[in-house]
Amino acid sequence: MNILFLSHKFYPDVGGTEANSEFLANAFTGLGANVHLVTWTKEEGDKKFPFTVIRNPDIKELVKQHKWADVVFENSPVLRMSWLNLFIKKPLVIALNTWIGEDGKKSLQATAKFKWLARAKSVIAVSNAIKNKCWPQAVVIENAYNDKLFVNKNKDEDSKKSFVFLGRLVSDKGANMAIDAIADLKRLKVQNALLDLDINLTIIGQGADFDKLNEQVVSLGLLDNVTFAGMLTGNDLVDALNNHKYLLIPSMWEEPFGIVALEGMACGCIPVVSDGGGLPDAVGKAGVVFKRKDQADLDKSILNLIQDKNFEERLKKEAPAHLHSHSTEIVAQKYFNLIQQALKP
Repeated sequence: MNILFLSHKFYPDVGGTEANSEFLANAFTGLGANVHLVTWTKEEGDKKFPFTVIRNPDIKELVKQHKWADVVFENSPVLRMSWLNLFIKKPLVIALNTWIGEDGKKSLQATAKFKWLARAKSVIAVSNAIKNKCWPQAVVIENAYNDKLFVNKNKDEDSKKSFVFLGRLVSDKGANMAIDAIADLKRLKVQNALLDLDINLTIIGQGADFDKLNEQVVSLGLLDNVTFAGMLTGNDLVDALNNHKYLLIPSMWEEPFGIVALEGMACGCIPVVSDGGGLPDAVGKAGVVFKRKDQADLDKSILNLIQDKNFEERLKKEAPAHLHSHSTEIVAQKYFNLIQQALKP
């Protein structure tokens, strides 16, 4: 089977879709397909791949690749590459990794994308939220996480710090709410002897709001409680997550999914997430969900968790099965099966 894999951006560009495209193209190749990945990203980087990568193609190259393909897979709609299929008419599978026409706005581009989805043999949505809002006929295949990298090193619970935030330091991600939660818990600790948890927060990430968040920490008197760790990747990130009990994901934005929740869960953290978008799907029954943008509900959810060890243990018992269903092997096979089905008349 020849799969023409269309990805707007790709390595060495960095981002969720780029990483997802690399994972899927590798997986499809491993399952026996011939994969040609086409991208607008010009830079090549140092990494070598077991599949063909075609960068910044002209119209002649796009025609050639569409004619070569048995099936076309778009990892998010890439109309400037895929429009040729109007004439070449190869079976089409499209994955929706994020919203189309956010905030109810139907731009010309969004309208064109919706019409394009109607031409596909199958549309994949990464969460029920994406399916319900963008394309109700879609098949939901939730994202995978890197199960080779993100693992639980089974550190002693008593040696772990309490809370960790992982994400870009921008207003949409809600790091300010995590900091406010620490301030509220610190006040409660003084008032309530039952709250014997060490109140601390490690913030992993970088972004435009760093100075603003640092000022918030200072103004709330939390210099001894909040640590900015900067950007961490690879094993350094895995070690940091393994050193914490709870992962706070108080996103203000309706996240399409939330792979960060899976990564934290795989490292032994219990995720506490806002109820917007695909985050509830990302944690399943193995995490805590609170009302988005509601500080009081975040605080209440954290308190319920840390004061109820039986609840905490129930969440931990749900994690292995949830993580298995999001393993690279399971998720890749689901995608591959749908692509194979697209070849049937």
